Amino acid sequence: MIKIFISLFMSMLLASTLYASQSTITESEGYACMGEDKSRKQTEQSAMADAKRKAIESVSSYITSETQVKDFELQKDLVSAYANATVKVIQELEKGWYKDASMGDCYRVKIKAEVIPDEKAMEKVSKSKQVTDDPSAPLNIQVWTDKREYKNGEKIKVYIRGNKPFYARVIYKDAGSNVVQLLPNPYRQDNYFNGGVIYEIPSGNDRFDLEVSPPFGEENIIVYASTSPLGDINVEDMGGVYQVKTRHADIGDRTRGVKLIGKSGTKAVSASEFFEGGTTLKTGNK
Repeated sequence: MIKIFISLFMSMLLASTLYASQSTITESEGYACMGEDKSRKQTEQSAMADAKRKAIESVSSYITSETQVKDFELQKDLVSAYANATVKVIQELEKGWYKDASMGDCYRVKIKAEVIPDEKAMEKVSKSKQVTDDPSAPLNIQVWTDKREYKNGEKIKVYIRGNKPFYARVIYKDAGSNVVQLLPNPYRQDNYFNGGVIYEIPSGNDRFDLEVSPPFGEENIIVYASTSPLGDINVEDMGGVYQVKTRHADIGDRTRGVKLIGKSGTKAVSASEFFEGGTTLKTGNK
């Protein structure tokens, strides 16, 4: 279990990158009318399909205009990845029936959706070093530690770096299935980071240390990041960090409830780039 004295004590052995996934979150509306050939259920399904189709179209347009990878083949792969994307509905924002003067009974649904690019096409893009460093490429976050192996009692450092400005949540899950939020924390509330800058955890106003201690086993550091403010999860102040009260399986979905706020703070942006990545950790006494 995680022990907290003056500092927070943890144990880690960095093994390898667990996964990394890039996607884009947007809002879209879908419409459908019953006519003579649809039931109410079929009409609702058609409206949802329309909303998903529009989400892909909106994000494909966003990616084409906002991400300008210099390598032509990489840009082609990126466009292809989003053209063949799938859609996951994060939240149904609004829905309901209405009367249309010419079409009769119609249904409207507004959704917040995650547009997930084709995995194979995106894998080719993400492997390029140009993409990990280029601010005009899709959001990409790197996370690593100061050493590959740690023994009982050693202190470690975690580092994160993004290719463009981003908001982030850094989660730690230990071998005892305890889940804490390293960033933001009670003494380091700002979760906005500049691109191209290496950030160290713990540092600055942090009031915890990462120190190897039992229990030992497989552990994870997970980073959720977005170009817009992240959705909220339930946390409880543990002193130096937050204990996560939201179910571990729900953290990703809750975090994806990003706030699509325009640069002026008044007009919603069309989409927000999202990144989830992590490392598999193992702990040991020797």
